[in-house]
Amino acid sequence: MTSPAHPGEAYPGVCAVVLAAGEGTRLRPLTERVPKALCPVGNVPLLDRALDRLAGLGLTGPGRVAVNACYLADQVVAHVGGRAHLSVEPAAPLGTAGGLGNLRDWIDGRGVLVGNADAYLADPHATAGPDVAALLDGWDGHGVRLLGQPAADPTVPGTFSGHLFTGFSLLPWRLVRALPATFGDLVRAVWRPAEAAGALEVVTYLGAFYDTGTPRDYLAANLHAAGDGALVAPGATVTGRVSRAVVGTGAVVRGDVERTVVWPNATVGAGERLRDVIRAGGGLTVPAS
Repeated sequence: MTSPAHPGEAYPGVCAVVLAAGEGTRLRPLTERVPKALCPVGNVPLLDRALDRLAGLGLTGPGRVAVNACYLADQVVAHVGGRAHLSVEPAAPLGTAGGLGNLRDWIDGRGVLVGNADAYLADPHATAGPDVAALLDGWDGHGVRLLGQPAADPTVPGTFSGHLFTGFSLLPWRLVRALPATFGDLVRAVWRPAEAAGALEVVTYLGAFYDTGTPRDYLAANLHAAGDGALVAPGATVTGRVSRAVVGTGAVVRGDVERTVVWPNATVGAGERLRDVIRAGGGLTVPAS
């Protein structure tokens, strides 16, 4: 399946779903008041990175893109606005498979490009969107595709054909329509059965990937976004020393920070020395260890 000439007709017969309903328990206490999907990486909320990636493929708007929400759903709903169709799950998250099952009427016969909101991808050789286009190119609409990186140890549990999953998959309608709107995960419901049937194809992704699920990986993703220097948002006030750090808009840094993320509107006082931590609002400091 290749993209036609007109951006509005990109990848006909395919829609996209960004999974943003999870509680982000491994990232607590950062996620006690902010859903993981809205945690900033490189001063951009993770959810926006996913939506921008889809927009780079020509997949935009509530007719082509859906976002699910559950934990702190009001924040996700307000942040997305009219940019995507919103699927708010009641009570508790339905998981990766149940979230798609809950969207069956909206998917309505189409193939689905599924992305995890917490996946940080950065391919220096491709702009956002085209870096995952290989999942769609040449797709016959029947097989299951995963984006993956070769694993250092292909025998480690959780790998697929010797690859580690990197946040995006492509699923045919014939499998999605069978997913119930009850709790379940795609690994057991779709990916492993497809692998056993010889219907799973892993597409190699050569860029950087972090799942941002832990403070350590979350910091690593931010430092990757910052590159060799510091990434300071407009509107931040910095009078201290900032080295290999990310500072959000409205933040005030009077002390010294190194290998650190300072969230928007957070403060680092004069005399503070922060290294390998995330500083959030209210003086919350989370070690990246």
